[in-house]
Amino acid sequence: MTVLKTSLRNFFAHKGRMALSAIAVLLSVAFVCGTLVFTDTMNTTFDKLFQATSSDVTVSAKGSSDTGETTSRTGKPPVMPASVVGRVRGAQGVEKAEGTVGSTSVTVIDAHRDKLSPSSGAPTIVGSWNSNDARTMKITKGAAPKGPDQVMVDEDTASKHHLKLGDDIGMISVVGTHHARVSGIAAFQVTNPGAAIFYLDTKTAQQTLVGKTGVYTNVNVTAAHGVTNDQLKKNVTAALGNGYKVQTAKEVADANQKSVESFLNVMKYAMLGFAGIAFLVGIFLIINTFSMLVAQRTREIGLMRAIGSSRRQVNRSVLIEALLLGVIGSVLGVGAGVGIAVGLMKLMGQMGMHLSTDDLTVAWTTPAVGLLLGVVVTVLAAYLPARRAGKVSPMAALRDAGAPADAKAGAIRAVIGLLLTAAGGWSLYVAATADKAKAGSGWLGLGVVTTLIGFVVIGPLLAAGLVRVLGAIILRIFGPVGRMAERNALRNPRRTGATGAALMIGLALVACLSVVGSSMVASATDQLDKTVGTDFIIQGDQEYTMVNPQMVQKIKATPGLERVTEYKLLDADLATPDGRVSKKETINAADPTYAQDLRTKTVAGNLADAYKPDSMSVFEGFAKKHGIKLGSTVSVGFKDGTTAKLTVRAITSDDVVVDKGAMYASIATAAKYVPADRMPLDQLVFATAKDGQEAAAYKALKSTLRDDPALTVRDQTDYKKALKDQIGQLLNMIYGLLALAIIVAVLGVVNTLALSVVERTREIGLMRAIGLSRRQLRRMIRLESVVIAVFGALLGLGLGMGWGATAQQLLALEGLKVLDIPWPTIITVFIASAFVGLFAALIPAFRAGRMNVLNAIATD
Repeated sequence: MTVLKTSLRNFFAHKGRMALSAIAVLLSVAFVCGTLVFTDTMNTTFDKLFQATSSDVTVSAKGSSDTGETTSRTGKPPVMPASVVGRVRGAQGVEKAEGTVGSTSVTVIDAHRDKLSPSSGAPTIVGSWNSNDARTMKITKGAAPKGPDQVMVDEDTASKHHLKLGDDIGMISVVGTHHARVSGIAAFQVTNPGAAIFYLDTKTAQQTLVGKTGVYTNVNVTAAHGVTNDQLKKNVTAALGNGYKVQTAKEVADANQKSVESFLNVMKYAMLGFAGIAFLVGIFLIINTFSMLVAQRTREIGLMRAIGSSRRQVNRSVLIEALLLGVIGSVLGVGAGVGIAVGLMKLMGQMGMHLSTDDLTVAWTTPAVGLLLGVVVTVLAAYLPARRAGKVSPMAALRDAGAPADAKAGAIRAVIGLLLTAAGGWSLYVAATADKAKAGSGWLGLGVVTTLIGFVVIGPLLAAGLVRVLGAIILRIFGPVGRMAERNALRNPRRTGATGAALMIGLALVACLSVVGSSMVASATDQLDKTVGTDFIIQGDQEYTMVNPQMVQKIKATPGLERVTEYKLLDADLATPDGRVSKKETINAADPTYAQDLRTKTVAGNLADAYKPDSMSVFEGFAKKHGIKLGSTVSVGFKDGTTAKLTVRAITSDDVVVDKGAMYASIATAAKYVPADRMPLDQLVFATAKDGQEAAAYKALKSTLRDDPALTVRDQTDYKKALKDQIGQLLNMIYGLLALAIIVAVLGVVNTLALSVVERTREIGLMRAIGLSRRQLRRMIRLESVVIAVFGALLGLGLGMGWGATAQQLLALEGLKVLDIPWPTIITVFIASAFVGLFAALIPAFRAGRMNVLNAIATD
């Protein structure tokens, strides 16, 4: 009981000093809990949507996906004859069966030719209005479509794009462009996560999406009273045979949910990873806080020991304080986490993915995980300071406060740090010189972890050396004040090292990712310059947006072009000479001119020969694996056609970036074995201008593509910029997540300085008494903070660039051979670190300047 009272008294006596550590715990726990609540809420939202929109049993064509996606490489959804509906109605236990048609391979535009697709990446769905939709949607304005000139739109899309009744809408599919006017607006009865949905009457949908009537993509089946969905599935399957896909509502919902969860899990674990980094940084803050508090209370602890307190009691006292800190920070963090989740939902709403707070899901595991993590991490971080407190001798009561033993890092610690750093450096060297990327990646991971730990352990030794160098460069120009700031930073190298290490972790990751991202862009740009021999690339903005035949003909008719190359992807199973079958491979079918558009290196043969009749190429790795040589015959079983015997005329190098691992054949060869109605649409179209007409051809192509806004024409400059922007957006998102760790690190600098000011209260009073002005005092503390921040930045940026350069060497094995150090980013981050130091020192410097001189001198 005495230990508990002592712990509570000390905790509340130093509550101001504990506040920043509590904020670090709060932020870390909040990020973890916010991530869990947000992803759980998204799962709940999609669960409700899939359950509400699924019929009891759904029948679809054999080629459709488990998730009900109606996209294919042909641009048309897989369909079934209308007779299937009658056969389903005849099955036992069927109350109602209704044929529907829908597709996601459609671009929808308004009267100004602006796309009405969601900005969140959610699908655009055009389908027939049916009774199943009528059950889940409520018409709020107008009426359902009843003719070829009418279309109904979902309320969210109408609101976002300011659509009203009577507005013209164009639907561009492989069949052509169909225009209709808005006849009605319907609202989801459950939350719509962001899809844009347009409804036509059944006959119009068939003509618009498939090009003919009398076919359906799905049949929605309703069970009669007393018939379970599983039994209904068996009955329908018996009536139809095995030529169709039959799924219960649960199976459809589970398949859709599984597809969504794969995306959500990537996002969840990525965000939790960054929360873990913030926790790691917070550990340094907590260790520093308790180390300094123990040092300041050395005399007090010595008195406790002198009057009979045991080491265990002192140790337990500090750990109880840590427990209180962890509990308070974690409880507040759980609450803040729910707030973060709501904020993320609002942010997703701005991006087009609507999530309702009515579906906010806080599982009991979320606060449990948050509390457990926060408390355990805090107590573990406080263990070393607590152990140090337990070792304080009763004789310490006779000395001034402070722990002289903490002034230098121990020799053992220095040796361990040097060994770990050397081991990490060796691991990075092994990774950089590896022959295979897979083997090297393991060494890279080991090197990153080991060098990071090594730098943390050796931090006090590095602080003692680097701070002196920085002092000579930065601080000496400020005269005596600068020298005092340097000595303050050197007074306790362990503390300076730990504070700098907190900042180091975040900046090391920033530097590493910057180097990797910049090198990827530089390498890809270099490859484009060396290999791409065409002027323009025409492609859709999204994965399944392809170039339909009408647009291909318009592109070919564009003035100023010398040649146009079509490029398709076909799925096939390959039977190789070694007797093995390689399933689900992709054949890149193109016009023979593609050999001019892409200057791909070959290790055997000439790529142009691969476009001869009944010929193909394979890539180097595939050839080695299956014993393929020039002249070998490969049986290619096209998914939507028959089997071809193709002769290998070229083997391409694996040492490329563009089309790495591609196998080529001509479109003419593929057309012999794949029926025209099953031939995939063009994935890309390449166009090359006549000499001297590049600018005019570029302008003409842009004018041509106005008829299909889903397609974009890019010259090589545009393509490089798009690549740079994509990687830049990814890096900016990662930097935003890393900002949490950097914020916690800044709190660590603030806390260290604040506690340092308290620790030096008497010293500050004496300096003020002998003539140091308030302005000089504040400057001294600011300079000390800047040196600590710059020290952490130097360690972090140096370490991160080493990691990034090693990672680039592994990428070089995959063809990304250019190492590019983004010096503007590195220099900006370094300068920003100095400003971080200035910012962190504002409050501690202000408080130090307001100290009463006499009271400070009288402090014990």
